[in-house]
Amino acid sequence: MEEQIAKFQTHLRAEKNASPHTVESYLNDLSQFAQFLKESGHACGASDEIRLKDIDRLAVRSYMVHLHERGLTGSTMNRKRSALSSFFRFLCREGVLQNNVIKSIPSPKKKNYLPSFLPVDDVFRLMEMPETDTFAGRRDRAMLETFYSTGLRISELVTLTLDALDLEDRRIRVLGKGNKERWLHLGKPAQSALREYLARRDAWIKKKKPDPRPAEVFLNHRGYGLTTRGVRKIVGKYLNTLSGGGYSPHSIRHSFATHLLEGGADLRTIQEMLGHASLSTTQKYTHLTVDRLMETYDKAHPRAQTSGANSRKP
Repeated sequence: MEEQIAKFQTHLRAEKNASPHTVESYLNDLSQFAQFLKESGHACGASDEIRLKDIDRLAVRSYMVHLHERGLTGSTMNRKRSALSSFFRFLCREGVLQNNVIKSIPSPKKKNYLPSFLPVDDVFRLMEMPETDTFAGRRDRAMLETFYSTGLRISELVTLTLDALDLEDRRIRVLGKGNKERWLHLGKPAQSALREYLARRDAWIKKKKPDPRPAEVFLNHRGYGLTTRGVRKIVGKYLNTLSGGGYSPHSIRHSFATHLLEGGADLRTIQEMLGHASLSTTQKYTHLTVDRLMETYDKAHPRAQTSGANSRKP
């Protein structure tokens, strides 16, 4: 199985042009599946070698039950099922297998979680939290402003390079999922924060002397590009200080979309900004604004809280 996974990895990079993040996720999912097969004994011989042709519907269903018992969400289980399906589809194309057994496994049900977002006042407080008298503080302010100004995914922010910045026209070029390119507008606070940070970036590189010289916009304490994990840790620190928990770095992206919608932007425009392939993915933000409207109605309308005998007579 290891040999076929290695070929699948080459297929993802060379033919599918998948992002490094996607390749890593798929390989992790396949590694976990292989580990389950060895521990459970499904499709394994006496030497613990996995026989691909012996992976049947029972083996895959047992794996999905295993994931459910571990407490994984429907969305996570669906992602892992998708990775397996892509791998088995590749094996069928290569003639290793005749049928994609994953097709017979139904997709786990997903709960519709509404995304969390910050109130506008909290966003403003968040932007002011980094101390800008240090390199890290300037960087963090620029990151937060860029996040909120554009609605970037974390993976898009860490891969943002200098040649993708057009600060004069206040816009950035982003390479999103499926290597789809889009241009995003920068607000003036983000433009200013980026300029102030970039003024210190070259001096930081000269001090740390990273080899090779990084192309990424946002650098870590050693002078190299920040990782996804590093950004989560940095942004999470400010969010926890602000709210005591309950928000993740992705909440800033949700805040970007929700505040645009509340300000009158149409869904199609927000879809393009977020880089969503389907409008239905963007429509979840309408539930947030409807909930906000209903809450305001219940608090403000004189007839919202009255019924039956307690109703006021006309």
